[in-house]
Amino acid sequence: MRLPSTVYLREGNKMGEVTTLTKAATNTTSLRTTVPASIVKQFNLRDGDKLDWMLIVSEGEIRIIVKPKS
Repeated sequence: MRLPSTVYLREGNKMGEVTTLTKAATNTTSLRTTVPASIVKQFNLRDGDKLDWMLIVSEGEIRIIVKPKS
């Protein structure tokens, strides 16, 4: 999968997208969210694609790096 070379996700201090977490199933503590359409389009994501998640926690902030897995 070829990714765009330049991606802008912020404008000033404003985040580009906001999503809401919901329960993945009634009998689990897992949560899910929706990948915004603009991100799906920009990275040409498709139903069934796998994403590799890496978390970086520092000074009370969580940074999540998500890469499409081929």
